[in-house]
Amino acid sequence: MKKSFLAVMFTMIFAAAGFSGEPAKVSGSVDSKPITLTRSEFIKRVMDFEKNKTEWVYKGDKPAIVDFYADWCAPCKKVAPALEELATEYAGKVYIYKINIDKEPELAGLFGVQNIPTFLVIPMKGKPTLSSGASANHQENKTRFKKVIEDLLK
Repeated sequence: MKKSFLAVMFTMIFAAAGFSGEPAKVSGSVDSKPITLTRSEFIKRVMDFEKNKTEWVYKGDKPAIVDFYADWCAPCKKVAPALEELATEYAGKVYIYKINIDKEPELAGLFGVQNIPTFLVIPMKGKPTLSSGASANHQENKTRFKKVIEDLLK
């Protein structure tokens, strides 16, 4: 019941806002590779959804992209190298997080993730947005996310 309530609340928040390689393990401020988040790390670094049940309160000090993925997902594997390259290129400016939906189904459910890859784009101010899908072309994926990051940094 509680999970369903949270999922509905997050879906309503995001709908109202108009949402249309090997990751690094979380440690310190290492952000030159995508950082894999667990539930507890998500609460600590991104948002405490237990404390803030009805409104988005970002805890980060830089904009972020959260990649909801699964190890078995072919499109997820296609986008991963582009995100890894951009994590290095934009180290210290933006966080790129990864959440394995098979290991963290509660987090995927909170955001209504039904298709993967799905990306949660988190600006420093305002509400995050959700998008999904990946190209089979590495350069297209990199160009897409580079534009997203540049928009986040404006």
